[in-house]
Amino acid sequence: KIPLPEDVLKLKNYGDFAGAQKMIDHFMTKDIPNALRKRLEIEKDVLKVMGGNEYPYTYEEALEIMTSHLRDFKEEELQYLKEISAADWIYVDGTVHFQRRFYENLIKTRPDLAERVMVEDVDDAQANELKQKLLNDNVHYMKEKGGRTVRTQIRATIKAQKDAEEVGRKVTVHLPIPKICQQVSKVDIIAASPEITKIADEDAAQRTVCFETELKADQEFMVEYAYDYHVDYVELDPAKASEEQPDFCTNEQAPHIRFTPYLQELLKEIIGDETNPIIKARKIYDFVTTKVMYSYMREYFTIECIPEYAAINLKGDCGVQALLFITLCRMTGIPARWQSGLYATEFYTGCHDWAQFYVAPYGWVFADLSFGGSAWRMGNTERWNYYFGNLDIFRMPANSEIQMEFTPEKKWLRIDPIDNQRGEIEYEDHGLSFDQVEVEQILVSMEDK
Repeated sequence: KIPLPEDVLKLKNYGDFAGAQKMIDHFMTKDIPNALRKRLEIEKDVLKVMGGNEYPYTYEEALEIMTSHLRDFKEEELQYLKEISAADWIYVDGTVHFQRRFYENLIKTRPDLAERVMVEDVDDAQANELKQKLLNDNVHYMKEKGGRTVRTQIRATIKAQKDAEEVGRKVTVHLPIPKICQQVSKVDIIAASPEITKIADEDAAQRTVCFETELKADQEFMVEYAYDYHVDYVELDPAKASEEQPDFCTNEQAPHIRFTPYLQELLKEIIGDETNPIIKARKIYDFVTTKVMYSYMREYFTIECIPEYAAINLKGDCGVQALLFITLCRMTGIPARWQSGLYATEFYTGCHDWAQFYVAPYGWVFADLSFGGSAWRMGNTERWNYYFGNLDIFRMPANSEIQMEFTPEKKWLRIDPIDNQRGEIEYEDHGLSFDQVEVEQILVSMEDK
């Protein structure tokens, strides 16, 4: 939350990351305030990430990717996508470089480009139809039955890449597991390898299992767990909102959940003079799902204030959108909080983030901004409405807060200091980055109870 010195910021924006590091080293030799010193220490790690593999493609390389994958793609189209902020880019040593997933992001978010992919995989198209049917069927089931309970089993693994493998050295590994919360009960560890050193408390804010051992060659760390997951269906009726509402979970939480001047102005535009908490929350949900375009993100650690980033750039992935919703809700007096972990189905299992908000007399309910936004863009109004207040069954919640310590605490900079869905590996003198580890999560089974 502390600004950077102007000269450091100049070098960073130009993409002279080595020069910015040197400038920081110069500042660190001075007698400077402790708050600024801490900020500069953090920035050195941010610069390593930004100057690493986040933005690998030059303009020419990005153009080659687009022309080799899309029918009749022209250079002026890439320039246009850059100019309208559809393709994420930064300067690296004064030249344009595109983010590592810029192509995948464009295909995911722009149907006009997806239709021009030259090699179309029929199996992928069929799988996408089945994915959509899975979500729609869940909505219909929940509305008909009023709730749903499943027993889910997942296998998660992590290992060091060969070039980051230091055999014989002491290593500490964390893997996320389900936490006991509103939706989750009866968590069982089915198997693990090697032997688990520590299991965090069942209600830990960011729950993990921890392994401590001497690393063997090609060693994989694995945990397989099962848990009961239950959600109820709710239709939020503004007429039933209580006159008295609670004020917990309405505070700022720097550096990200901050009530900035811009967000205050934006909130006035969104809710106007509305006082009903359900209507206010719905107005915020509608803004995020219809105005903030889904976009793959660079590492959250490199963004100074995630909600403001989303509100200014009008783009962001599931966690960015969730944090904007949480922040705006808190600003207007609606309790809101974070949840994240995995989205797990037979077609795909991977990281996902969503939000909860509290309205009396309903209690804690859910908002999935990215799933809601995707449904809105598809014209699926029923599913768009469903994800305001409701969640599906395809979840593994491991985290209920951002930026919380593990048990035991991690010594070095985390792969993701904000959240934990993939796992972490560290040696006694340094931690590994995301491009130095291999991570996999597999849905073993999911059965209705």
